[in-house]
Amino acid sequence: MAFGWRAAGRGTAASPVRPPEAEPLRDADIRGLHLVRLFGTVGALLLAFGSLGAGAAPVLNPVLEIPVLRVFARIPTVALAIAFAGIGMMVVGWLMLGRFASPARDRIASRGQFDRTVAMWAIPLLFIPPLFSRDVYAYLAQSEIVHRGMDPYTLGPADALGVGDPLTANVSNMWRETSAPYGPLYLRLGGWLAGLSGNHIVVGVLLQRLLALAGVALIVWALPRLARRFGVQPSTALWLGAANPLVLFHLVAGAHNDALALGLMMAGLELGLRRLPVRIKGDDPPPLAKGELLFIALGVAVLTLGAMVKVNAVFALPFFTVMVARRWHGRLRDLVRAGLPMALVFAVVTVAVCLGSGLGFGWIARLSTPGMVWSWISPITELSNVGGVLGIALGLGNQTNSLVSVMTLVGYALAAAITLKFLWDSFNWRYRPIIGLGVSLGAASVLHVAMQPWYLLWAVIPLAAAAGTSRFRIAATVISVILPFLTPPTGSTFAGRPFVLAFAYLSAGVVVAIALVIVRRQEPSLVPWPVKRPKQMPEHLA
Repeated sequence: MAFGWRAAGRGTAASPVRPPEAEPLRDADIRGLHLVRLFGTVGALLLAFGSLGAGAAPVLNPVLEIPVLRVFARIPTVALAIAFAGIGMMVVGWLMLGRFASPARDRIASRGQFDRTVAMWAIPLLFIPPLFSRDVYAYLAQSEIVHRGMDPYTLGPADALGVGDPLTANVSNMWRETSAPYGPLYLRLGGWLAGLSGNHIVVGVLLQRLLALAGVALIVWALPRLARRFGVQPSTALWLGAANPLVLFHLVAGAHNDALALGLMMAGLELGLRRLPVRIKGDDPPPLAKGELLFIALGVAVLTLGAMVKVNAVFALPFFTVMVARRWHGRLRDLVRAGLPMALVFAVVTVAVCLGSGLGFGWIARLSTPGMVWSWISPITELSNVGGVLGIALGLGNQTNSLVSVMTLVGYALAAAITLKFLWDSFNWRYRPIIGLGVSLGAASVLHVAMQPWYLLWAVIPLAAAAGTSRFRIAATVISVILPFLTPPTGSTFAGRPFVLAFAYLSAGVVVAIALVIVRRQEPSLVPWPVKRPKQMPEHLA
């Protein structure tokens, strides 16, 4: 049975709900969907070719040895424009795809149609250089440290592998002497993959991308199932959470380990909720269903595995506990009754992974490592920078470093307060717990000094499964459209050469505009702009 509610109002009881069954697309809609799919695929191919000269290529770039393709590596500015054109087409294609996922429509694209679309857009991105950051090279170096039997939580790539090692050479300067901040499960998996790839950078990147792709597959598997439980159209959830440009650009092309952590978190929630009965506040709780406790324990175990990849996934555990407590009478004693066994499962799995991986608990002391990065899109960073400028203007000196430390603590405190508020409100039936989870993860991401575009997926993906309001979809759509353009595919800021980005954006805009004109001629309904207004009859002739 499902575990989903539609709130009737703040503080009021809720009722279980299933999304209405949508009718299949008609032939005209299918033609439009095929055109959108082709539009996005062309964008993915442009991004793939552009990445050969504009991606975060390794120091010894193997593309330079490939006839024809090496041309892109020798014209980086043109390649950057091609890549941005591909990004633009994929983002616009995603917006057009949303037309076939709107819950306001009677006819919505099926799960299979969305799966095929995501696959067609993702496949060209599987075999290209990393995009938008060089983090995957740090993953490779840290995994090699594990493979060689050393401790990645005490040694950085330069110390463990040596400065001259090919793996170290590709790591960003600031991370070469920094130990790993990731969980032992991820590094142990990486260590096994390092044994397969050796020092071969290209093979290593492809294997890491396959690991990220496994996480994306888990998201695609869990998201529609959770959406149906919470009264959201599965196709709508897939469009916002799986076909999202941030997923394709940063989890697939960027190969970030957030993909695996998010996938395990979402899969854990789906497994844990699978046998929980529908529960309405005030009703008598039904008896235990067959296998209910087993699936709860399995869900907690999978959630814990997600936290052993990246600790953000641990946020799901208290909200899942609230879900289970609400399955009974929703009293404090029920919260304790649910929380203690679940905490025990979490502890057992954590200890088993830490000891079984041979890496121990050193990851706990390295959780603050990502804070070394001051991201310019982080509100915490920008507020600190503004404070530093004001300090200089007032003759107090540049206090930016001190302000970052203070504002980081303020960000942590605000995120904790928001999380506690939504936990309590969820426990008191004011919100669905999964919505509280998404909001809390969003607060933790936005209020972090190292906020990156893909961090927002920690909020968007769980909310896509449960937040059916149009306001959320509009806000998430705007964020997902803007963020891909804030970070160049190289991960570089092009310091001192701002004209490079300006020309690339301008050229890409022209290409996307021409492509939209072609689409409009083929299927005007997909590009309903500009809208022609009917001519009005002059008043003296009316």
